[in-house]
Amino acid sequence: MSSKPDARETARIPVGAWAERQEVVTPDRTVGHHYDGWPLVYGTPMMIELMELAAATAIQPYLAEGRISVGAGVSVRHLAATPVGFTVVARAEVTAVDERTVTFRVEAHDGVERVGEGTHMRAPVELARFNRGVESKTRNRP
Repeated sequence: MSSKPDARETARIPVGAWAERQEVVTPDRTVGHHYDGWPLVYGTPMMIELMELAAATAIQPYLAEGRISVGAGVSVRHLAATPVGFTVVARAEVTAVDERTVTFRVEAHDGVERVGEGTHMRAPVELARFNRGVESKTRNRP
């Protein structure tokens, strides 16, 4: 089995498929946790991670057994700060599907306002083959 999807696999993923993921902002998910003197607000990398998880969740039911999707691109704007204790909800919706990638519109909301928006791409791969490639790279490290 190839790690690259074929058109039949990605064709099973419908435009409009969507999922949400959420998390409560804890101190360790803030920029201030990582950088002294910075504010204790939800970090952009954490928001993007939540968006990616929502996107992966949206298409996983359509992938064949033993396959997952990996991030292939992201273009996101962080629009507003979210303090500790707020719940951020990320939503990802499939907007396009081609032979190799799935494109999503992503957004995040903190219960008060939209805090992030953009696009994200994922590529379905065979997990075992992907892991073999990572192991090979690790063994052949310069």
